[in-house]
Amino acid sequence: MSVLQTTLGRLITLFILCGLTSSALAQSYPSKPIRIINPWPAGGPAEAIARPITERLSKALGQPIIIEIKSGANGMVGTEYVAKNGTPDGYVLLLSHAGPTTISPAVQKELAYRAVEDFEHVTILAMPTIVLVVKPELPIKSVPDLITYARKNPGKLAYGSTGLGSTTHLGGELLAMMGDVKFLHVPYKGAIPVMQDLLGGQIQFAFIGYSAAVAYIKANTLRPIAIGSSTQRSPVSPDLPAVHETFTGFEISSWYGLSAPARTPKEVVYKLQTEITKILKDPEVIAQLAVTGSEPGGMSPELFVRKIQLDIIQNTKLVQATGIEKQ
Repeated sequence: MSVLQTTLGRLITLFILCGLTSSALAQSYPSKPIRIINPWPAGGPAEAIARPITERLSKALGQPIIIEIKSGANGMVGTEYVAKNGTPDGYVLLLSHAGPTTISPAVQKELAYRAVEDFEHVTILAMPTIVLVVKPELPIKSVPDLITYARKNPGKLAYGSTGLGSTTHLGGELLAMMGDVKFLHVPYKGAIPVMQDLLGGQIQFAFIGYSAAVAYIKANTLRPIAIGSSTQRSPVSPDLPAVHETFTGFEISSWYGLSAPARTPKEVVYKLQTEITKILKDPEVIAQLAVTGSEPGGMSPELFVRKIQLDIIQNTKLVQATGIEKQ
């Protein structure tokens, strides 16, 4: 037998073994509990969206899934933790979000993780509706009303966000730029304190996740005036106009996803994505997400990565256009 034939034979054997190993890995995973790091405060919109999905994923995989809170710095603390400390084996995952993944790279002078290279992005779990809400005591019932009020009362309108560089922060600055007005920005650590100060009158309006605001909207303690997360009206409130209807092109993209540390085996990534996609087609899950004002995701890892790359480019342009200073 020639050297060439021997080499080819060894290569073929190696490919076969690699295929068997990959198949075995996918079949045996998971063999122990999985931790999902939630980079947001407990009890917030992230947990409400993730919980029905992770409960079913746990049953599908046959292992417990533990959601662990590591909040702070607008989601960057937990995101960095997974990038730097997560083992690339599928047992430490990240409840990823548009803010720390696609906006922080545009607004932070230094970031301790790389949003694309330091992760294996699995899929989008859900795309929440972001609603623009105001105090009902104000004479503001629409986006044009808000802009008119801001012009007549300079320096008197403050809006809250879930943190510097968050989707809700970017939304407020984009609205100010497109409306040619100025607002005072007050950053908070998550949605709950935003709602507390909005109800208390310390701030006058906010872009916030529908799930955080819906109870107050129904109680008439907050007034919704527009949808900010899409150029289309939302199924959760079809009578509510999009900001886009006043300012063409206005849209603040928001999503929650599942990501793993870089170098996590592709077989593990695709097994997770396959199971989650099945779960997101369950009518009961779709209904539960609708309660939070969210639509199901489920895109492939490749499309997810491409979306992240495009969002970073778009958000960088928005940050530059709105004049947000890098932190």
